[in-house]
Amino acid sequence: MIKTYNIDREQDTIRLARRIAPLIGKGDVLALYGDLGSGKTFFTRHLCQALGVAEPVTSPSFVLVNQYRAPDFQINHIDLFRLQSESDLWGLGIEEFIEDGVTIIEWPQLAERMFDDRTLRLTFDYTPEARTLTLAVKEAPLCSL
Repeated sequence: MIKTYNIDREQDTIRLARRIAPLIGKGDVLALYGDLGSGKTFFTRHLCQALGVAEPVTSPSFVLVNQYRAPDFQINHIDLFRLQSESDLWGLGIEEFIEDGVTIIEWPQLAERMFDDRTLRLTFDYTPEARTLTLAVKEAPLCSL
């Protein structure tokens, strides 16, 4: 399933994050693609809030991984922008994060071999004319979006 949404206003992104939140559960992986400033961290912040995270959600660009506690599971927010190779990825222990809770990965290109059909791929695009978010997933429950 592939769907594209217009997210021209911040409220559009917030609304979509809230719509996705009830469909997310332990073991799910969200792979966020898009250029710098395209809205990946903004989306993550509002998704985490919708999942019940009370603390501030910030970009993990410099620390690589931020962890947050939702009522029913841990959320691992990972940013792979600074990694140079797959060996850097394996040193991070990313497979353990994926097993441990919900994992949200910004700049996920290095980790794609680890994804399965349940991975929700979100692509953030923006031009001067429009901002869009394209969701791609092959397997339920996220197909119901």
